[in-house]
Amino acid sequence: MNIITDNSELFLTGFKNTGILFIISGFFALILGTIVAGMRVSPAPAMRAAGTFYVNAVRNTPLTLILAFFALGYPRLGLPSVSFMNAAIVGLSLYTATYVCEAIRSGINTVSVGQSEAARAIGLPFMKTLSLVVLPQAFRSVVPPLFSVFIALLKNTTVAAGFSVLEAGAIRAYLSERGEPMLPGLLWVALIFVVVVLGIMTPLQRYLEKKWRVAR
Repeated sequence: MNIITDNSELFLTGFKNTGILFIISGFFALILGTIVAGMRVSPAPAMRAAGTFYVNAVRNTPLTLILAFFALGYPRLGLPSVSFMNAAIVGLSLYTATYVCEAIRSGINTVSVGQSEAARAIGLPFMKTLSLVVLPQAFRSVVPPLFSVFIALLKNTTVAAGFSVLEAGAIRAYLSERGEPMLPGLLWVALIFVVVVLGIMTPLQRYLEKKWRVAR
């Protein structure tokens, strides 16, 4: 316990920044992933091609390279500079959105074709059919895979430690600089992650899954 009590401000700052990265990146990844999923099932070939290219290009690129680009390569393009925290948010959002897209697309494929045909029969265009008829049903069926994506995002935030972002993944390095033993610090970090996943995210997943299963 001395590791935490003696370095409480380090743990609080690290996990606060981890929470910021996770919440903001998850929000933007959900929005972008939903948009790209709509592109991938669009009747327009150009939209499908653009969505497919984005997913295949980004998902098959290591997250470390994506974060390195926004942290180190982006400033060399002469564009307005951003903080390392904002660069990490952009990189995590773009990367996670590809997995969100595929999870939602799998949910879209579970919706009966008759639902879309009925919507088109009453004159709804593709976008309204997607947003009002298909997506509400698709989201109900993809709660488990979506939460798996967000759990992976929570763990992926630790990669940002390699790019000067003080979050949970950087606690070990700071403990080392203070002369503290690193192994107990790493074990505490791992334990807190386990508590967050098992104590918060898993119960939330079960609640939403149960609620929407009844509503469906």
